[in-house]
Amino acid sequence: MIKKIVYIFFLCLTSMAWSQPTKQEQLEERKAKIQQEIQEKQELLNSMKNKEKTVVSQLMIQKEKIGLKEKLIKTTEKQTKLLNDDIYNNQLQINKLNKDLEKLREDYAEMIRKSYKSRSEESRAMFLLSSENFLQAYKRAQYMKQYASYRKAQGIEIKEKTEKLNKVTNEIKVQKSEKEKLIAANEKEKQALEQEKQEQEKIAKQIQKDKKSIIAEIKKKQQETKKIDAQIQKLIREAIAEANRKTAKASSGSKSSSEKKAIENSVNIVLTPEGKIISDNFKSNKGRLPWPVEKGAITLGYGEQPHPVFRTLTVYNSGIEITTESGANAKAVFDGEVSQVQLTSPQKKTVIIKHGDFFTVYNNLSTVNVREGDKVSAREVIGKIRTDGDGKTILKFMISQNTTYFNPTPWLSK
Repeated sequence: MIKKIVYIFFLCLTSMAWSQPTKQEQLEERKAKIQQEIQEKQELLNSMKNKEKTVVSQLMIQKEKIGLKEKLIKTTEKQTKLLNDDIYNNQLQINKLNKDLEKLREDYAEMIRKSYKSRSEESRAMFLLSSENFLQAYKRAQYMKQYASYRKAQGIEIKEKTEKLNKVTNEIKVQKSEKEKLIAANEKEKQALEQEKQEQEKIAKQIQKDKKSIIAEIKKKQQETKKIDAQIQKLIREAIAEANRKTAKASSGSKSSSEKKAIENSVNIVLTPEGKIISDNFKSNKGRLPWPVEKGAITLGYGEQPHPVFRTLTVYNSGIEITTESGANAKAVFDGEVSQVQLTSPQKKTVIIKHGDFFTVYNNLSTVNVREGDKVSAREVIGKIRTDGDGKTILKFMISQNTTYFNPTPWLSK
């Protein structure tokens, strides 16, 4: 019973050891992704350097970069813990193997001593010949044969356990070396994190120095944003009205005039069977939509919120603002039909794409590659994002169902 329990215990340890590399690989993939995001944030920061009016955006990206660095350190600490567990389990195996080998070697040595005492052919022959009858002689012959086989098996087991011991010992050496590398890498990341925090403090001081002018700039931008939001809301209402006119016209033979009028006057899109499928597909992809840019960072979230730097200042955002690199393209996040392409300010263009009764809005484009009525596919480039006079390249992205806006962040893939 005890042997059975010990066997089950070491089987569990072995299973744990097999599962650990998978966890290590997952953590390594997570680290690679975090490091890529850190690199992207650094590229954005580099593109903003020496531009005095972009200090607020710099600070927000710097904060995100610090957050990513902290995630990287925690991920490395998890890897180190897993290695510690592996080392502990392997040490248990080594201890047991050493104990088993010691017992095996003692038994084998005793067996060899006994064999040495009765090593001569005459002794073996006398052992057989001294039997009282044939049956006893046969049993003694079988005993000698089994004894020889057992001795051989003991020798093989000693050899196998020795090889296993060497293998586990080498493995634990590699694991300890890997652990030392992880600890050194983490120490390096912690030093880099301190430097990032110092850089953040430097930017924060610059912001405090220019606080009045920056707050005035923020308020001016909020006024402009409200104006553009009102325009976009008007464009969406127009798109709803146009879609319902088409639906009413297409159903000329199947609906009464009062039903057609109700469709035309509806404040929401009256979905056709095809439109309902598209709408349901869009909705079912919540959390899996691709980002509308190749790479970037959300520098202003959705809804009414304290300003990320000046906490006493409240700002409202009907979508999210994604800061990206100069020359970046805006991409459709889902299959749909272009319902509006409009100039929302002298230098900013907006594209609105319809997906059943859902709309995705891409604002602050300098050039546009699509026209009203075009069918677009997910990830298709629809235009180039405008870079303003301060060197900022920001896409405002919105999602609505009819005229009700949603926070786009949970809709996008992680």
